[in-house]
Amino acid sequence: MNQNPLILLEKFGQSVWLDVIRRAMISSGQLQGLIENDGLTGVTVNPTILEKAISGSQDYDRSIRALALKDKEAPQIYESLAVEDVQNAADLFRPVYDRSGGKDGYVSLEVSPYLAHDTDGTIAEAHRFWGELTRPDVMIKVPATREGLAAIQQLTAEGINVNVTLLFGLPRYREVVEAYISGLEKRAWLGEPMNKVNSVASFFLSRIDVLLDPLFEKLIQSGGDKAELAKKAQGRVAIASARLAYQIYKELFGSERFQKLAAQGAQTQRLLWASTGTKNPAYSDVMYVDALIGPETVNTLPLETLNAYRDHGDPAPRLGEDVSEAQEVLSSLSSIGVDLDQATQRLEDEGVDKFIASYDHIIELLRGKIETALKEPLGKVK
Repeated sequence: MNQNPLILLEKFGQSVWLDVIRRAMISSGQLQGLIENDGLTGVTVNPTILEKAISGSQDYDRSIRALALKDKEAPQIYESLAVEDVQNAADLFRPVYDRSGGKDGYVSLEVSPYLAHDTDGTIAEAHRFWGELTRPDVMIKVPATREGLAAIQQLTAEGINVNVTLLFGLPRYREVVEAYISGLEKRAWLGEPMNKVNSVASFFLSRIDVLLDPLFEKLIQSGGDKAELAKKAQGRVAIASARLAYQIYKELFGSERFQKLAAQGAQTQRLLWASTGTKNPAYSDVMYVDALIGPETVNTLPLETLNAYRDHGDPAPRLGEDVSEAQEVLSSLSSIGVDLDQATQRLEDEGVDKFIASYDHIIELLRGKIETALKEPLGKVK
């Protein structure tokens, strides 16, 4: 019998996390099954994921009613539901956390998207979530906005595990690593232990190709000098960016500066590949997995992609391959009129806006459920 491709990823140093959580996945044993059978070692959530979970089921209705009877408002109920799900999932992953020495087994919860450009607000909410979750195997998700960088540094210095989210561009990635290392240096200066602090930098992939591919297609259809370059770049910018991000990772965490911290027990901030579900049906449904397998990385998969990879993944250590080719792909973009830094900033802005829209929808949805639940006899609430 062929071995499960998802299990084989661990052989090449890559951890598999899931980018969805629903209460029914925990209560039914589905999440435990993924841990036992597919080597799943973590979960991340965000407002869009929680919106789908709450709107797509009745799993939360009894909890919503109980909280509403305590006069909790919709934002408070949203947080209570999210915290409870994260706590329950973290309990399932605790054996993974213990077995891996704190390297894996994490469940992530995001600060409010309304705080994406508010450093102090992000730090305060991260403190509150960290205190409420009371689990060592959790991470607080902080967006890689310019304002988020200072929060990443401060929270790291305080020993709070951070999952840096909404990261799209290579220059910003360097700033994220700088924030993390600076936070560790401050922690070392304070004489605090280093070995329990963990972090990942979530580099979003498919959204890059979704944004740029239509531009390339227009150039290809127009013909001319730019058409050939556009053809070579189509569907390849995200993977090229990821491969060069990995080179930056090896450079910065292999530096003498970080090695001084490593000698005190500091762990690297692993790169996590996010947004790895393929949006274009013309591409392989596992293209953002097979191409990006390498040591000290995480791939967080939608459930559909996880199932696809179990079925027909082809694991091999490819992340370090074709680095020169990746550099050529990104270098060619300016020649065809594409400003990658501008594009990734647009993706960051749009990402924040999408999370805000999802958060607003959850709050409105909860207000409706609260009104309905309070009218129903308790026995009718499933």
